[in-house]
Amino acid sequence: MMTARKFLLTGVFFMILFSISPAKADRTDQPGDQEFLERARALHQKIITVDTHCDTAMRLFRGNWNPADRHQADSPGGSKIDLPRMKEGGLDAEFFAAFVPQGPRTAEGYQMARQEAERMIQAVKKMVAENNQLIGLAFSPEDAYQFKKEGRLIAFLGIENGYALGQDLSLIKHFYEEGVRYITLCHTADNDICNSSTDENDPEDLGLSQFGHQVVTECNRLGMIIDISHASDKSFWEVLASSQAPIMASHSCCRAICPNPRNLTDDMIKALAAKGGVIQICFLSAYLKTPRPNPDRDKAFEEFRVRYGNWRDIKDEDQRKKIMAEMQELNRKYPAELATVKDLADHIDHVVKLVGVDYVGFGTDFDGGGGVAGCYDVSQMINVTVELMKRGYSDEDLAKIWGQNFFRVFNRVKDVAGTLSKS
Repeated sequence: MMTARKFLLTGVFFMILFSISPAKADRTDQPGDQEFLERARALHQKIITVDTHCDTAMRLFRGNWNPADRHQADSPGGSKIDLPRMKEGGLDAEFFAAFVPQGPRTAEGYQMARQEAERMIQAVKKMVAENNQLIGLAFSPEDAYQFKKEGRLIAFLGIENGYALGQDLSLIKHFYEEGVRYITLCHTADNDICNSSTDENDPEDLGLSQFGHQVVTECNRLGMIIDISHASDKSFWEVLASSQAPIMASHSCCRAICPNPRNLTDDMIKALAAKGGVIQICFLSAYLKTPRPNPDRDKAFEEFRVRYGNWRDIKDEDQRKKIMAEMQELNRKYPAELATVKDLADHIDHVVKLVGVDYVGFGTDFDGGGGVAGCYDVSQMINVTVELMKRGYSDEDLAKIWGQNFFRVFNRVKDVAGTLSKS
């Protein structure tokens, strides 16, 4: 039987693999004409820009990886996000997710998952403390606006996978007090809260569990935002019906354009919007555009995984560099094919045509698989604004998409919690 640790490491391997895979398509800066680029940069100075999901917290475990330094996205040891590139790309606020891969639903597994989440939360806090002239840790939209006014970047905390809660409802309050402001209820496999959209071991969709209903109620009571990215269809509908507050999909796309089970159907998007929620469009290619088969690449990386397992915890830096160089060579030999900024904008267009401009935003999933041609890392985020400007989006529209829509949900969740505390 696979141990909890092996489950965790296997999941982390795939997160790291997908986060550094290059593409056939050109990843160089493609801003369009200078007029649009200048207008986009001016707009980013005035508005607040928010990305509701990244997995960069995993990078913070490496003692020699400094987020205050500029890194290359596709170099060994690189990443999609650091503080200098956030500035370059015009991104103000980033939700750093404490990602916990799904493991055994046992006492040992729950303990390990909680420890992994705690470790990442503390790593983000340490990063902020060591760079507090550059970035601040926010707990509310008001904090974010204040940091923007001060010229600082903004870090928020989230948890990806309610597996970190185990079966302990009190941990929601604990994590909230630690500064966590959203919980993604599940990941790629079913857990004690709800079923996943991609659990291949159990095709039956059981939706939200009894414990899951309690989790929703407690999140509403505390003001914790509920994230249904990764949740199964039945889970989505039952969470939406159970929650007294709006919910969000922190990094999901439109199934009408790309029929991936991780994406939301038009009916889901309409229902999410009707309850005041928001879908944050993900930058992961497989959610934006159906990928063409690439069996040679799949085989090569499966063999690589079997050889090395997860190398994230390897302490020997020379060995780590050797393994990563081998991975980079595989990427050069069997390159992935990425979706484009235009593909991403098509999903924004679809949501806007379906329910209006008030119910969509961005959740990149950088360092967890996200990255498209034209916006491969955070330094190129401005290119998304340029593309939307070219499609006729106004500055007011873009301000909503970049942060106001999500902050509306954030504030409404807090308001519901305040009302419930008085009842």
